[in-house]
Amino acid sequence: QVQLVESGGGLVQPGGSLRLSCAASGSIKSIHAMGWYRQAPGNQRELVATITSGSNTNYAGFVKGRFTISRDNAANTVYLQMNSLKPEDTAVYYCNADITLYVGIGNYYRMRNSWGQGTQVTVSS
Repeated sequence: QVQLVESGGGLVQPGGSLRLSCAASGSIKSIHAMGWYRQAPGNQRELVATITSGSNTNYAGFVKGRFTISRDNAANTVYLQMNSLKPEDTAVYYCNADITLYVGIGNYYRMRNSWGQGTQVTVSS
């Protein structure tokens, strides 16, 4: 079993900044790629940014230069620093991770698509 818990969302004015965190817990052997997605009302969930276990990053075009994804492997945590926020960034932000779990002595199970519960980000004056 694994749990992803996001934090750091809230209300911010246009041009402001927020830092989201997502901590993974459970019987974790290793965490591979981690990422952030978002879903605005009436829209499909979309990719924001991903980061590999080797810290290679990938960003959606609409956040390049404004958002930075990073991770702390020792803490099983991924971050999303969001700067120059715009009203169109308003959405529920979800953490996603590809995780290998211990499931018994010498046994492992890879959960390729674990999701957190989401954290609301609202950008408004």
